[in-house]
Amino acid sequence: MTISRFFFAAGSLLLAATLAPAQATDLMPPESSAPSVNGACAKLANLKIPNVTITSATAFPAGRYKPPAGSGGDDADAFASKLPGFCRVMAKATPSADSDIAIEIWLPLEGWNGRLQGTGNGGFAGSYDTQELAAFLSKGYAVAATDTGHTASFIDAKWALGHSEKVADFGYRAIHEMTRVAKLVVAQFYGSSASHSYFAACSDGGREALMEAQRYPEDYDGILAGAPANNWTLLLTSAVTDTQALTAAPASFIPQKKISTIAQAVLAQCDALDGVRDGILNDPRQCKFDPATIECKNGADNDQCLTAAQVSTLKTIYAGVTDEHGRTIFPGYLPGAEEGRNGWGTWITGPAPARSLMAAFGDGYFSNMVYEKADWDMKSFRVQTGLPLAIEKTAQVLNSTDPDLKPFYSRGGKLILYHGWNDPAIPALSTVNYYQQVVNTVGRAKTESFVRLYMVPGMQHCFAGPGPDNFGQSTLWNPDPRYNVRTALELWVEKGTAPAAIIATKTSDGSPGAGNAEPAPTMTRPLCPFPQVAQYKGNGDTNSAENFVCATEKK
Repeated sequence: MTISRFFFAAGSLLLAATLAPAQATDLMPPESSAPSVNGACAKLANLKIPNVTITSATAFPAGRYKPPAGSGGDDADAFASKLPGFCRVMAKATPSADSDIAIEIWLPLEGWNGRLQGTGNGGFAGSYDTQELAAFLSKGYAVAATDTGHTASFIDAKWALGHSEKVADFGYRAIHEMTRVAKLVVAQFYGSSASHSYFAACSDGGREALMEAQRYPEDYDGILAGAPANNWTLLLTSAVTDTQALTAAPASFIPQKKISTIAQAVLAQCDALDGVRDGILNDPRQCKFDPATIECKNGADNDQCLTAAQVSTLKTIYAGVTDEHGRTIFPGYLPGAEEGRNGWGTWITGPAPARSLMAAFGDGYFSNMVYEKADWDMKSFRVQTGLPLAIEKTAQVLNSTDPDLKPFYSRGGKLILYHGWNDPAIPALSTVNYYQQVVNTVGRAKTESFVRLYMVPGMQHCFAGPGPDNFGQSTLWNPDPRYNVRTALELWVEKGTAPAAIIATKTSDGSPGAGNAEPAPTMTRPLCPFPQVAQYKGNGDTNSAENFVCATEKK
């Protein structure tokens, strides 16, 4: 099971792993006919790195690694049989007295492509994905992962209570430590440094990606940042204020059965604004949907309308966070793609009041990192007092909002951002706003020479939704840079070929794809470098990318 299929099976639909790092007891005894390889791997256990302990270094011939329970998919033996031979290095980093950062590095025994791939996390981290390590290993990468300094579910932040150093590890230190250790291990094992280093992740991993570009511009040559939760303090403030709106009174909550009513009303008004009626809003900023249009008449209440209280709640969700003067300080969610298992019912409203993923993240953040009270009551939160405190206590270690990427540019780094227009976890406009801030700080011409932003119509959080959602961001099945944003990034870094449009694919089973097997496509659509959008040529199959062209959107 690849990382993408893991999220569908888990039901949480957060593009992050929830698998705990394996312990040495999970391993099969290695068998190898190449003692020299085993010896080179074993010697890594003696590598001396400041503030780091190598806890194990074990060589596994092809097919001999046994994944930890629960991490090999439905058929762990089949998973193991497909793995090439590799050296598995496990380490602990302790940049502070309260740090305990688990790091894992997989090194191909043969066929190394010369690249180092860093992987990221989602939510509050606490684990990493063996499947993702395996996917990159199988393509010849040396690959590294970390739990960011604690072991827990991705929605659990109790580890942070009273542990400011662990918050710092989660915020910025752990990924840098992972990268530092991985580079030294790679150089020691292969006798030369990696020719190029890359980092790619989505959600909190997108925040980690931007943190690397901003704080440690020397770590990576190419960075892929998806749906970044980079404005952490305001994002989690939004999570709390939306939850407050949904729970202000029993009548304020929007139940799951009404999500479809909202979605249908949005599409009825806005679906054809781009000239194509396909259930996808090409640019939902153009949709001026008013929730009052579906308010129940004469005080009635049924599944086909919203009560006055629910209309008020929906307006709050669309509006975002506002200050005491009513000015928007963090964008709200855009209309479109409300339905689906990666939609509003999972992230924003939840199956019951205060049971959404964003409610869990907001409560976990403020109770454990800001107010440091395990029994903190979300109902007591006020933006005017809570947000300044959150900024004071955590912005420096958690926010990756600095638009000055000149140091990353100066050393030749390339950054690709992507975000689903209909993300129900992290508002899409937060990434658009960050990109515009980079343009304003660095200059448009310079920005376009090393940064790309791809907004994905109809995509929800990191994947899924009615639009084409597979463009290589989480799978490796198609290496063609026209279809694979990761390959496009490598081509940009290593050959200087800047990416243009990237073709996104919708698959027959509704998932981003599995492993190296290309799933059957049902729709393709070009993703255009922002601010361009894909415009229909006016004839031909609207499910085929060839009938669209990238152009500047008409205002």
